Amino acid sequence: MGSRRSDEIELSVEAAEGFLSSSSVVNACELKLKRSYLTLTQVSGLYPSPTGTRTYEIEAKNLSYKLVESKNTWFNSSAGEGNCNGRNTYILRNLNCKAKPGEILAIAGPSGAGKSTLLELLAGKIKPTSPPESLLVNHQPMNSEKFRKISGYVTQDDALFPLLTVQETLMFSARLRLCSRRYSEAEKSRRVGDLMVELGLEHVADSRIGNEKIRGISGGERRRVSIGVDVIHDPAVLLLDEPTSRLDSFAALKIMKILKSMAEVRGRTVILSIHQPGFRILELFDSILLLSKGSTVHHGPLEMLESSLVSAGHRIVPHVNILEFAIDAMKNHGFSNNSKNHGRVKVTLYDLFLHSRQINHVTELNDMRFAGSRTHEITVLTHRFFLNIYRTKELFAVRTAQAMGAGLCLGSIFYSGSAPGERMGLFAFSLTFLLSSSTEGLPIFVQERKILSRESYGGAYRVSSYVIANAIVFLPFMLIVALVFSIPVYWLAGLNSRPSAFLYFVLVIWVAVYSANSMVAFFSAAVPNYIMGTTLITGCLGTFFLFSGFFVSKNQIPRYWRFVHYLSLFKYPLEGLLINEYWGSEKKCLVFMLGNCILDVDGVMAEQGLKESNRWMNLLVMVAFIFAYRFLSFVILRFRCSHRKPSVLL
Repeated sequence: MGSRRSDEIELSVEAAEGFLSSSSVVNACELKLKRSYLTLTQVSGLYPSPTGTRTYEIEAKNLSYKLVESKNTWFNSSAGEGNCNGRNTYILRNLNCKAKPGEILAIAGPSGAGKSTLLELLAGKIKPTSPPESLLVNHQPMNSEKFRKISGYVTQDDALFPLLTVQETLMFSARLRLCSRRYSEAEKSRRVGDLMVELGLEHVADSRIGNEKIRGISGGERRRVSIGVDVIHDPAVLLLDEPTSRLDSFAALKIMKILKSMAEVRGRTVILSIHQPGFRILELFDSILLLSKGSTVHHGPLEMLESSLVSAGHRIVPHVNILEFAIDAMKNHGFSNNSKNHGRVKVTLYDLFLHSRQINHVTELNDMRFAGSRTHEITVLTHRFFLNIYRTKELFAVRTAQAMGAGLCLGSIFYSGSAPGERMGLFAFSLTFLLSSSTEGLPIFVQERKILSRESYGGAYRVSSYVIANAIVFLPFMLIVALVFSIPVYWLAGLNSRPSAFLYFVLVIWVAVYSANSMVAFFSAAVPNYIMGTTLITGCLGTFFLFSGFFVSKNQIPRYWRFVHYLSLFKYPLEGLLINEYWGSEKKCLVFMLGNCILDVDGVMAEQGLKESNRWMNLLVMVAFIFAYRFLSFVILRFRCSHRKPSVLL
């Protein structure tokens, strides 16, 4: 049965040429194809995806992209390949190419040819220098916002969560990318299982992804997981940046066969960049785009490339890799393709059917929204965040043990101390320790930023859902840290014995550490790397502590620096803890001398400029800081994820 279907779908070159010789035969061929194709899809169910039978042809006409030296690299970095020497540098110049449904277009060329830049342009990640009409989808100018919903883009780096298993990674992607109103959880799970079988990952379904530090699956398997994440919603267009990089020949061939199957069986448009492919991989390409210094040298089948080389006067030795030979020829002698229609192209009935569909019907990019509601996105992302934090021992377990140890240590040092200076020192050091230890989440945030950029740009979820989920998931973890620190230090140090005072103490500590966590989230969104983030966070915390009022009172701070006092994350919790300790205290006198009270509670409160009414006001200000830092992180992340690198960076 399988051989019969294969015979119905594919014809030899000679038979196809015979069909093309007569228009009547072509019409009969198309009619026969439609019948056999419809029967095939109905019986085998090869197109059960949400994209159905929609197909998309990607075309570039005189496409150009140039860069100038960037003066501000805080948010932006030069895209693609090529060097920027301060003058206008064309990465791509007047490039023409076309990618058809059901085929694989391979972009090849020497280093610096512009392969990655072209792929980002085709993916809609960056804007071309040339007019919008230079990049077409089904003969219409590309709308990047809509195009990314029906496409998948797999980068060179496998941006995956190392602590999640293969099945969890694909399942989270399915829950985010597949419409909840159309697919039940059981259907999503079944789809993930089928995809793992298709990608050859069923034997490592329960294995963690891993990375350089965490043992996990192999590089080839990790690459297939990256592909699976971006094809789980069955995109009509799939773009891959060097999918075989860092893989051995066997793993590379296996991935390419999977992509070939996706293109032929599911009718996807597959565009990929490739570096030094082997003979067996070359045979899987339907078309090759050969670039040199950003210009097209060859665009067509491999047979046409060989004919062009011969026409250019090159002698092809037997058993040579034609693509590598062409790249070497460009480097050493130069080579241009002026020949037309050399060699014969493999034609199938499926190609003829697609051609007739593209003539009579052009699929438009509909206004496709997100797959799920905001509530659904927040729920799924919160669950994923929870698993990652729970499994990251240094982020949760070590932090919790550290807080408990610090609470016991400080409680024993300030055991039953009652002097105002001791109380002030205890509160100040407690806040310094808790807030400064919040920076350990910075590398996690910076690492997740790559995944956020890839997933949100592909339309998996809203950036606001990510920020809200990130904020929600840390609430219980910060509460646990606050509790394990407060319980030992509060009762060992003999602080205010009223139960309401203890609860307020825990609440202030919880909000304080959460505000520090929010500040770290803000800096992790803004800084370019971990080192810069650590430097800025440490400097800010040191400055905030200096102007908190512990070392210098507010009245003694110069007026031009007083604004820092009000921005300090230490000021409000420190004042709140002092008010909580002395407000409503039954012990009105704190220091006696010669039978007289020389320092009472009211005196301490007045010296620090504190009022009982500030008790809850300070807490509200701390909550406002949390919202402010989270909102700023959202603004920056939204800018990062939606900002397309312009053709001329200023």
